Amino acid sequence: MLKRLQAAVMGSAVLGLLNTTAASAYLDTSNGWNLPTGATDIGAEVFSLHMWMFWICTVIGIGVFGTMMYSIIRHRKSLGAKSASFHHSTAVEIVWTALPFAILIAIAIPAAGTLIKMEDTRDADITIKVTGYQWMWEYEYLGEDVRFFSRLKQDANEARQLKSGIDVHQVENYLVDVDRPLMIPVGKKVRFLITSNDVIHAWWVSDLTVKKDAIPGYINEAWTNAKVPGTYRGVCAELCGRDHGFMPIVVEAVPQDEFDAWLAEQKGSSSDTADVAGTPKTVTVDESAATEVAAAGSPAVAADDAAEGAEEAADAEAPAETDLDALMASGETVYTRNCAACHQAAGTGLPPNFPSLVGSAVVTGDADAQVMQILKGKGMMPPFANLSDADIAAVVTYTRNSWGNDSGVVQPADVAALR
Repeated sequence: MLKRLQAAVMGSAVLGLLNTTAASAYLDTSNGWNLPTGATDIGAEVFSLHMWMFWICTVIGIGVFGTMMYSIIRHRKSLGAKSASFHHSTAVEIVWTALPFAILIAIAIPAAGTLIKMEDTRDADITIKVTGYQWMWEYEYLGEDVRFFSRLKQDANEARQLKSGIDVHQVENYLVDVDRPLMIPVGKKVRFLITSNDVIHAWWVSDLTVKKDAIPGYINEAWTNAKVPGTYRGVCAELCGRDHGFMPIVVEAVPQDEFDAWLAEQKGSSSDTADVAGTPKTVTVDESAATEVAAAGSPAVAADDAAEGAEEAADAEAPAETDLDALMASGETVYTRNCAACHQAAGTGLPPNFPSLVGSAVVTGDADAQVMQILKGKGMMPPFANLSDADIAAVVTYTRNSWGNDSGVVQPADVAALR
């Protein structure tokens, strides 16, 4: 018995040590030992409902246990007390039936009202689709052409690896920070459509009063309206696999003007395919110029001149090929951010779910097949079509020329041709 108790204490101490840093990053202690009120009106209602039920339970507890203690002390055998002889009392039965019913009604009416409000996603100012993956989140701003993945921040991912030699207490917001947080505007109703690409996850940000399961093939709805600017942290609340604890959630609520500027920047980044993605821009012949040429000469000559002009323009706009050194340097960065968590920094993988890339047929075989696997995903590997052509070309080149592999170079134009 003593040994089991010692083992339990030691286990609790280890667990506490592991969780201290993570918990301290998002634990709200503004209410002392009580629950936090959160940053939404619904959160304040939930807190008020919690306190209302707390006091009802407190009164019931004092009444029940007070009566028990009084009866035990006042009517004990040493004082000559004798048990009552009655077997039935209509009045008592009416009281102990009516009183609990009244208590349930007092609890049910405000609770039902709050629950109805929590499920009312109508009249939202913005809708965001949240998709869970093993083990990351994808956010898509519907109607805005903005989407991205949000993963555990790289410094924490490196520190959590076995025998990393990194002191996790020196990593800021260890295990509860991400590379790209979700941005929402303050004072606006934000609707979430929550689903999953693989297994059941749960998107939970307590300060925003949102907790919904992410189920494959099914869409759950939730909403929030942050009243206070700030950073709100959450976690996956469903055991979704061996790395369940390494897919945190970070939401940044900012004023409307800052959100609008951020959204415009994201749209610009995704639309400027020549600068960001490294893909060639579509070249069209200036119709007015072609008309002038046609008016000056025969239609055949005009067509030839227009075609020649188009070819020259296309040659001028075609991106120059990137050399191997530049692709390798960029590819290492892309691999570290997107691939190393599963395939490991040295490409050794985590078999059987995540195979090794060292000498793998994937990275030594057909380059087009590898590019398509990155674009569309395969098995437990999610699609990475959100990456630019330049990033995909770089990471493919990096994996095909690292860890003893020597399988050639892929250019951004090659990726663009396969999309």
